[in-house]
Amino acid sequence: MGEGAAIENDVMAAGYTEALVACPECDLVHSVPEIEDGEQGHCIRCGSLLYVRHRNSLDRSLAFAITGLFFFILANMFPLLTFELDGQSQSNRLIDGAIAFMDAGYWELGLVVFVASIVAPLMVLIVLISVLLPMRLNIAPTNVKVQIRLLTHLKPWAMSEIFILGIIVAFVKLSDFADVSVGLSLVAFVLMVAAVVMAYMTLDDSAIWRRLKELKA
Repeated sequence: MGEGAAIENDVMAAGYTEALVACPECDLVHSVPEIEDGEQGHCIRCGSLLYVRHRNSLDRSLAFAITGLFFFILANMFPLLTFELDGQSQSNRLIDGAIAFMDAGYWELGLVVFVASIVAPLMVLIVLISVLLPMRLNIAPTNVKVQIRLLTHLKPWAMSEIFILGIIVAFVKLSDFADVSVGLSLVAFVLMVAAVVMAYMTLDDSAIWRRLKELKA
């Protein structure tokens, strides 16, 4: 089997096809024409957005992923929130929520919080970089099929946005009886979430497979 055929098998196994796409709103199936970078495809029945060919998709997504990793490191180095009550001050880091649940005997809940706030976001960033950085260096990454599937499975677990909402609720509630200040870690964590969202938004799946074909041609 040639390299081209192997790439085609990887594409199909990963659930992507360049030939057809179904509208997410009305389920009308469309053929996918060749369009230029920066152009969009819309459903001919309901007008919903079907796909976008982002300019410099892989480079932009890689830049956002590296930026997100930088902010993730910062988010784990400094306090999220600092509480001051009756002259006593206490600071909490990103991982302290999971540790508190585990210390209280809620191991399952602590593990879920740890995975959703630490492991999953970090793994998403690492997988994105491990796929896109070799391509940027003109190297075909290994096990792309496994990496793309892993990214798909990790995405629902990287619920950093929900974690931020929880922090905001805690900030509002605790402010009623204590002085609460926002730490540098919270700012970095919010910026990390924004970087991950932008990395997903600018990533064009078809660009990955096209680039992979070029590298293995």
